[in-house]
Amino acid sequence: MTRTIPVNQNLVDMEYAVRGAIPRRAQEMQHEGRTIYSCNLGNPQALGQKPITFYRQVLALLEGLGNITRERSLSRIAAANPELLNESGVATLADYIIDYSANFLEQCQTGMGGYTESKGPLFIRTAIAHYIDLRDGENKASDPEQIFLTDGASDAAKRIMELLITGPQDGVMIPIPQYPLYSATVKRCGGVQVDYYPEEDNDWALTPDILEEAYRKATTDGLQVKCIVVINPGNPTGAILDKPSINGVVNFAEQHGLAIIADEVYQDNLYGGTFISMASAVGGRDIPLFSLHSISKGFAGECGHRGGYMELRNMPQVEGTDLNLAEVILKQASVSLCSNTVGQAIIYMLVNPPEKGSAPYDTYQDEKNAVLGELEAKAALIKESFKQMEGMECFGRTGAMYLFPRINTLPPGINDFDYCMALLEETGICTVNGGGFGQLPGTSHMRIAFLPSLETVTGFLPEWIRFHNRYVHRPQV
Repeated sequence: MTRTIPVNQNLVDMEYAVRGAIPRRAQEMQHEGRTIYSCNLGNPQALGQKPITFYRQVLALLEGLGNITRERSLSRIAAANPELLNESGVATLADYIIDYSANFLEQCQTGMGGYTESKGPLFIRTAIAHYIDLRDGENKASDPEQIFLTDGASDAAKRIMELLITGPQDGVMIPIPQYPLYSATVKRCGGVQVDYYPEEDNDWALTPDILEEAYRKATTDGLQVKCIVVINPGNPTGAILDKPSINGVVNFAEQHGLAIIADEVYQDNLYGGTFISMASAVGGRDIPLFSLHSISKGFAGECGHRGGYMELRNMPQVEGTDLNLAEVILKQASVSLCSNTVGQAIIYMLVNPPEKGSAPYDTYQDEKNAVLGELEAKAALIKESFKQMEGMECFGRTGAMYLFPRINTLPPGINDFDYCMALLEETGICTVNGGGFGQLPGTSHMRIAFLPSLETVTGFLPEWIRFHNRYVHRPQV
């Protein structure tokens, strides 16, 4: 007799499409020897994106015992006897990188293998605050004491939901389509997902009417809406929100007393618009704001190192206590002791890059621009290919690393899951169907992550075009 055990039903019910049935079938096909083009997941380095040299050189010194001393010795030898190293072919690291690494360890105090403060080291949080102030053009608006280092932005999002959702009547407003981390986490925490629908045909813009309609329906159903999630640039849409949309969210949140969760991990991925941070839009208004950033995306692509941060602003008091909300978040962080230190180090490098004029500066900028330039080229190439696919439309000023085209022409009885699975089986192109992210009822979409190399994308696009134009005209079974 098979033994059974009761578990948290919320965990059983939650779903995460980007590792769902289509990617699982892709893995099976790969084990069968089929060539798979992995366009289902934002996993840059797994698909060939090269790590930023500066990050890895610094990490090598931070993680390797005696590496800093050895590199200093090699630098002295090289300076005194350049012919010796030239003959051996050994390259030395720039003094700037050695000094940068030594300074990091000196400030870290606990080393890479020790626990840090639960929030993360103060010097890293101070660097993040400076980075935010420079980004937004504000004078000391960001407070290092209101910044928490996290194991990626996903960790931060989970903490916020755990904090705000107190029971089955609590609603969280989520843009549809959305990154399924949010729907899964709301389900996991026992809350209710409140959908709002950006205007696809208007480049995924938001209007006050859209937000008010979602809020009105939720409250009519007896829900207490606690917060609104905004993903900018969007995942899965890749769309960059314009200023009226951002300001509309801020006004809406202020009017209804909602917190804002601003997922801004793609703020460096801009190929047709301008990023406006939610913090700059909130300004001096008393609106609770959680802003998230990560080393996983942008041009770094360091997904596996799980580094991120959460910035808090305008945290309220906790009902029935003398605690500020930030103090409860500190309790959450303390339970995990601290985020991983490698992720902390890369976050520090992200917000504190090589100074202009330093030895690694030009290489750093060249690598950054190369990554972003190739992403832009691939996005443009794929969008242009959609014009050759009957009934395929794609909206929005492109950002992030995804496109979310609408499939207007499908055979009777066929949905976007069927389409994406057939695309995988016939071409090896692995994507995710729009239903996995949510979509306006009656529409069909798919998400493609344009992360394989430009050469790879150029190679499989003609096959996709041929597949598509055959498939949409297949006879009804």
